[in-house]
Amino acid sequence: MYINIFQPLTFKISTDSGDMFIKIFDMKTSLILAVILTSCTMAARAQTVKSNEVPAPVKAAFQKSYANATQVTWEKEKGNYEANWGGKSGEDHSVQYRPSGELIEVIQAIPISQLPKGVSRYVKAHYKGARITEAGRVTDAKGKVSFEAEVNKKDILFDEKGNFLKVED
Repeated sequence: MYINIFQPLTFKISTDSGDMFIKIFDMKTSLILAVILTSCTMAARAQTVKSNEVPAPVKAAFQKSYANATQVTWEKEKGNYEANWGGKSGEDHSVQYRPSGELIEVIQAIPISQLPKGVSRYVKAHYKGARITEAGRVTDAKGKVSFEAEVNKKDILFDEKGNFLKVED
């Protein structure tokens, strides 16, 4: 039996209302799509970068505001740069910049007990049996405060009163 993997597969399904044809991509097209989707997924996640790969305006802005920071690690996520430092995890302090050096947000790790009450109620109602593993106070470039709770390895954002905002990708 000979199967040409470069030809699309077509299936015929007969129903009471008539015939329906389902066309499935050929193997070559399927492989190309799989590679593209995998690449896009990996690119969207945070990637560790070396200090010398961080743009000069980002490093200058960081140094100006956090001159005493030590053991800083850098990540690139969605085209922006994030510096992490401090604490046991090395991520008690976090700050994000655009490549131009413009501040996006500052995240300060906080004890879970310092989250607004609405956060734990939301997590209990929507993530049955799950626990908050990390918490942070987020301050954007305009000074607006929100909170971040990590649940099941996802960051869930809340406003300053503990009202749900969104789940971060």
